[in-house]
Amino acid sequence: MIEIRGLTKRYGSLTAVDGLDLTIGQGEIFGFIGPNGAGKSTTMKVLACLLRKFEGSAKVAGLDVRTHADEIRTMLGYMPDFLGVYDDLTVDEYLQFFASAMRVPRKKRGAIIGSVLELTDLTEKRRSMVSGLSRGMQQRLGVARVLIHEPKVLLLDEPASGLDPRARIEMRALLTELGRMGKSLMVSSHILSELAEMCTSIGIIERGKLMYAGSITDAYSRVSAGERVAVRLEDEAAAPRAVRALEGDERVAGVKPDDKGRLVVTLRPGAHGHHFLLEILLREGARIASFTPLEVKLEDAFLTLTKGAVQ
Repeated sequence: MIEIRGLTKRYGSLTAVDGLDLTIGQGEIFGFIGPNGAGKSTTMKVLACLLRKFEGSAKVAGLDVRTHADEIRTMLGYMPDFLGVYDDLTVDEYLQFFASAMRVPRKKRGAIIGSVLELTDLTEKRRSMVSGLSRGMQQRLGVARVLIHEPKVLLLDEPASGLDPRARIEMRALLTELGRMGKSLMVSSHILSELAEMCTSIGIIERGKLMYAGSITDAYSRVSAGERVAVRLEDEAAAPRAVRALEGDERVAGVKPDDKGRLVVTLRPGAHGHHFLLEILLREGARIASFTPLEVKLEDAFLTLTKGAVQ
């Protein structure tokens, strides 16, 4: 549904997006990750036909954003990182206004508004003033707004920004449901753990360059460090001796204490299994209170692939 080739966008001497190549298929939930100023919003604005001067090409459903902007807008919903709402309208009036702006036939508006309100769990708020909605409800109303013309592709820039934990859970459930409905989603976010649970694929961008695009599983495998295990000893005085013994094994890349009083052992890439760590510790007479393999998280892949350049 989305195809970008060699996309480059400059603002004066600043290159916001630099030679970006990206493909997002139908029904995919694509997480777009990167530090502030990495080029995420600029890329979305190009796809939303809001920026015309750029190098390379960008297509939505096979249509070029330069030459088929009007057609693309009928099939695409764009929610920027700050979506203003009109506080002096009711929820119904707000959606009626945008249904009219998107040229939704008058006879269909009532049914479509009812449908998007049900989908976003705002049916009971239809007659409420927008000003009385919580931040989370206003964000869901923003999603309802971009769904009003029944688009096939959604570009959502930081949709969970500023939401409390409960509202983030509700937003994640909503976006997952949209993916099940066959819509293609491009979602940017700094809440990496939620992208890991929701997205079918991710792209990591830094300083305008795409560092990675593919499955989350493959992103994990690209983390430079190997598997990690957290070990807690019953006797902290035994830690120095245990560290020396562990670091003396060629399969161990390093041992560092964490902020929970544990020793975090990092294995070298290619080292499989953890049993040999137990053998080393027991041989040294260490009494083990806990031994916990640590999962690689999306944050680890993000920091590795962007060289830790989080802002």
